[in-house]
Amino acid sequence: MGDTQEGQPSNETCFTIHMGEPQEVQLSKIEANGAKEIDSLEDNSFGGPMNESNMSKKKRYYRWLRIAIHSALVLVCGSAAILLGRLYYDKGGKSKWMGTLVQLAGFPILLPYYFISPSKNPTTNSIHPNQPSASMLAFIYVSIGLLVALDCYLYSVGLWYLPVSTFSLICSSQLAFNAFFSYFLNSLKFTPYIINSLVLLTISSTLLVFQNDSSDSTQVSRRKFVIGFISTIGASAGYGLWLSLTQLVFEKVMKRETIKVILDMIIYTYFVATCATLVGLFASGEWSGLKKEMKEYEMGKASYFLTLTFTTILWQLFTIGCVGLISEVSSLFSNAISVLGVPVVPILAVIFFHDKMHGIKAISMVLAIWGIISYVYQQYLDDTKPENRNTNVVPKTSSPIEEAYR
Repeated sequence: MGDTQEGQPSNETCFTIHMGEPQEVQLSKIEANGAKEIDSLEDNSFGGPMNESNMSKKKRYYRWLRIAIHSALVLVCGSAAILLGRLYYDKGGKSKWMGTLVQLAGFPILLPYYFISPSKNPTTNSIHPNQPSASMLAFIYVSIGLLVALDCYLYSVGLWYLPVSTFSLICSSQLAFNAFFSYFLNSLKFTPYIINSLVLLTISSTLLVFQNDSSDSTQVSRRKFVIGFISTIGASAGYGLWLSLTQLVFEKVMKRETIKVILDMIIYTYFVATCATLVGLFASGEWSGLKKEMKEYEMGKASYFLTLTFTTILWQLFTIGCVGLISEVSSLFSNAISVLGVPVVPILAVIFFHDKMHGIKAISMVLAIWGIISYVYQQYLDDTKPENRNTNVVPKTSSPIEEAYR
């Protein structure tokens, strides 16, 4: 009896051990299969290193493609618009308010694209659920629109009184004003490459002061020259403030950068600015002389109409490029691209207005290109940082399985 009782626990123990082994094997298989499924989901859908790398490269490629297109609009259209504005005054145009209106009245060309564009197509990942109130948006559009109207009028006065090269030189100060406002409004951090870019662009613009403007067709009195100088300085400061405020609105108020938001910023602010300019045109009495001005235009009525029309279109394309660069990069980058046109305008003036070409202009062009490359390289370094790539591709708050079942 004692032997039998002692053997029973032995058999039970053996039975328990043999039954436990297949359970452990099954559990281990289930865990292994689950791990494989999770790894498969991660590799094929959300967390795979190869797909993550490809997505990151694709996003950066399209982002830099948009930056290149917007930069071309700013550089080419801005330079051409300034030359056409100078042509308008040289051939008999006298209305400074008309010179202002052509900088603003081109926004209706965006209306067809505004209504067909998808409202939920973000240009970046910075989408915020909270929307600003209608009163806040109205205040933003009206205040920025009035600032733009005043800024464009000052530019028109400066272009009326100053030679093209001198006007372009003073306009380069807008980069310094923009950096000043960005430091306080946009928390701008100066890096060695940005400082190098600002220094080079400033030097390239300053060199133009040593060129001989005696061949320019614009000959004004000392008083009018001072008025043009002060007006252009004020316009440059206003332009730098507009860029910084636009970036601040995107980041702090809109908190998103969709195509619709960008178009809203352009269309509504320019509508307000156009209305303010029309009030100034009629209040000043310059509207009454437009018919006579068109008849006496040296190149004829058709050329008068075409000059104003193409100037309007070019300024609007320039604005699209500026706002696009603010959305993609920053206000300072947008301004740096526009400043690159400072040495370009005098070179184009050699071709169209027969100004003399000096070696200083060529050196200024080289320094400007060097400066903008320095700034673009800093943007490339910021764009390729590991933390920036991770935050743009990998979700932070959701697991791969949770994302798969959404």
